[in-house]
Amino acid sequence: MPQVAKVFVVLAPDDTRFAEEDWRDVEPRLEPLYCGGASRRESVYNGLVASRDEWDAEDWMLVHDAARPCLPARDLAALLAQNDEMGAILAVPVSDTVKRAAGERIIATEERSQLWLAQTPQMFRTGLLLQALQRARRNVTDEASAVEQLGFKPRLVVGSRENIKVTWPEDLAMAESILRRRA
Repeated sequence: MPQVAKVFVVLAPDDTRFAEEDWRDVEPRLEPLYCGGASRRESVYNGLVASRDEWDAEDWMLVHDAARPCLPARDLAALLAQNDEMGAILAVPVSDTVKRAAGERIIATEERSQLWLAQTPQMFRTGLLLQALQRARRNVTDEASAVEQLGFKPRLVVGSRENIKVTWPEDLAMAESILRRRA
């Protein structure tokens, strides 16, 4: 996307695989940062600190998971079109029935009409994101939850179910199928 000026890739400090790949097609806008942490929050925060000379507090920063390799361009375009000062994230409404459990026993069925599945990228003003991650309690699982802890209510932008997160072994086959179909 032409609106994306730079792509910072936060990697483990001892990563050697990234440098083995051919990045010539995107190299001018790609910058690896070998400063990843023990958690997502730490990795994103470390990446913001490591790249601080390359952004202003009012710049938009998008955070995306490498575990989501099937991001449709139309979803990214929809997110980039947002100009909400509280930030915005891609998400999809929950369609399945959601059960709360204790161990292997159902204890409740949740009302799903107000539930969404968060995706990435998540987009925030860089200064706000840095502040949110500095102050965040350790249990944040995404950038939106850190921003929410500051009292903000980021916008939900309807994403695609193709923007799957590769978590389980069977997810790899689904991701390969989506990417093969697009090629």
